[in-house]
Formats: sequence, structure tokens, C-alpha cells
Amino acid sequence: MLRWMIQKQLDAFERGFDYDVGYVREILDISVRALMRFNAVSKMGRYCHGLPRSAWYAAKLTATMIEDCGPCTQLVATMAERDGVPPAVLQGILTADRQLMDEDAALGVAFTRAVLLRDPRAESLREMVLGCWGREGLLSLAFAMTASRMFPTMKYALGHGRACVSVRVGSRDVRPCKVSSGVEAV
Repeated sequence: MLRWMIQKQLDAFERGFDYDVGYVREILDISVRALMRFNAVSKMGRYCHGLPRSAWYAAKLTATMIEDCGPCTQLVATMAERDGVPPAVLQGILTADRQLMDEDAALGVAFTRAVLLRDPRAESLREMVLGCWGREGLLSLAFAMTASRMFPTMKYALGHGRACVSVRVGSRDVRPCKVSSGVEAV
């Protein structure tokens, strides 16, 4: 019965987001217990308190792009757009075009890149994050970047990963930038 309910939830998610959850179905096939553990850890990525949505989604998108999973990047972009992040801001995050981002998204991108790429500028950017959004905002960003990397890693490990080529934002196809060791200034 539990397996059937989970299958129905996966079907609805797939239809709602046009996203292949084959890797989740594989986990379910192997073990309901394993899927429950995976879901428990993934809840961390939904914690968003004390900061604007554009900064939170900037961290999620940037972390996902670092892992180079196209379907995951598309999913996060779709969720962000449905959650009210303007398409232009999302395009800016995806292409690293600072001119299109608002200040919150720009700080979210710069901080996430610095942290995940172990850039020494992470320290000064962390201070900026704390100054803007406090400890709860910092925690929200930390959870967002950590959880966002888990999904692509799981997909690639199970053989379901696909590299990022383009992402649909609004009515446009956007080619995301490859995240390298460089970190833009805010």
C-alpha cells in the first residue's frame, strides 16, 4: 500500500514538473526504507527562512549547476519561476550575467560559488550574508547549497545523470554557464 501511494506521488510530481523521477523509482524499487531516508535528508533543501527567494534560488541553482545536471537545473528553475522569481533574474543566475540579477541573487550566487569552489572570498561574502540576512539566512543558504548537490550526485551515481545543455525560463531557452573556479564580485 505504501509503495503504491509513493508511486502515485511520483507520478503527480513527474506530470507537474515534466521531470523524470526514474532515479527515485529505482530507489523505491530497491528499498522503501532507503527512499524514506533519502526523503528525510532532502527536506533540508526546503528550509528557507530569513532571506529573499531570489537569493535562496540563486544558491540552489548555482549548486545544481556546479554538479552539471541539466534536468535538475531545469527543475529548480521551474520551481523558482513558479515561486515568483522573475525570469530575467533566473536568466542572470543561469548565465552569470550580473546585470540581470537583483542584489540578493547576485550575493547568493557569489557566496555559493565561493563556498563550493573553496574560494577564500567566502569569508568576506559570509559576512555580507550575515549583514543582510542574519544567521537564519546563512543557514538557509547553507542548506540550499548542500541539498541541491545531493540530487545530481544521486542521479549520476545511479546512472541517471545528464549534463546541462539548456534550460527553459519563461519563453526562452537559456544556455547555463559552466561554473569554473572564478567567483564574480558582488
